Amino acid sequence: MSTASTASESATTIPGPKSMPGLTGAFYDGWVVTLRNLRRMTRIPEMVVFATIQPIMFVLLFAFVFGGAIPVGGGGTHAYREYLLPGIFTQTLAFTTGTTAVGLADDLHKGLVDRFRSLPMARSAVLLGRTVADWIQNLFVLAIMALCGLAVGWRIHGGFLKAVAAFLLVMLFSYAMSWIGAVIGLSVSTPETANTAGFIWLFPVTFVSNAFVPTSSLPGWLQPVAEWNPISSTVLGLRQLFGNPTGYAAGKIPDVLPMQHPGWVSLGWSVLILALFVPLAVRKYRSVSA
Repeated sequence: MSTASTASESATTIPGPKSMPGLTGAFYDGWVVTLRNLRRMTRIPEMVVFATIQPIMFVLLFAFVFGGAIPVGGGGTHAYREYLLPGIFTQTLAFTTGTTAVGLADDLHKGLVDRFRSLPMARSAVLLGRTVADWIQNLFVLAIMALCGLAVGWRIHGGFLKAVAAFLLVMLFSYAMSWIGAVIGLSVSTPETANTAGFIWLFPVTFVSNAFVPTSSLPGWLQPVAEWNPISSTVLGLRQLFGNPTGYAAGKIPDVLPMQHPGWVSLGWSVLILALFVPLAVRKYRSVSA
């Protein structure tokens, strides 16, 4: 038998790598990409260092710079710090949008997406791996912020189960926001552009909310915008679950749905964002990698 025929027979009898079928395969492929992204984070110490320093800086800056200047409910500095921390949690984790956008834009720019295309893997795995890796990193960031908050006087008064519900609520919101970042990262040409596009719109969205001041202190025409802001419902939901000051006197919470039922509205916002941006991101990924 000739060498050519032997090689031909071997090529037909030895199967190549195949992707697992269906939804199970998509989750498996996504987990493999997640591990790849997590290993990359550990191999770049600067990423871990800055992921640690930024939340500490936010907590200390707002607690000590603004803590004595914005009294909440007549409780002085201590009350404002308890009022502040849920806003810091939500703002910092919402910035996952920019992190995800830059990460995906960087993968596109370096040609890694083209390499992934050559592998027998689900198309959604790259996006799933990126967003889940960023979510796991956010768990670490949230733990640091919580410990730092406890050090500056923040306390949980709502009990263990409500605290767990609060942390799950804000982590779900951060995961939903990362899919907005996925769409942005796939829509720009360079990581530098993704860095700008991923963060610039978050600042007005964050500050036109109740994250740092009660919505009642805003101009009248701006209050409805702030009250229906997803960040406002998430922050107020956290404050109620943690038992922290809400910024409103008893019985004075605005009679609008996001402020009356902030936890459920935040959950609804997260589900809506995922329902809109997950398929949009997958469609965008297919178009850029076609």
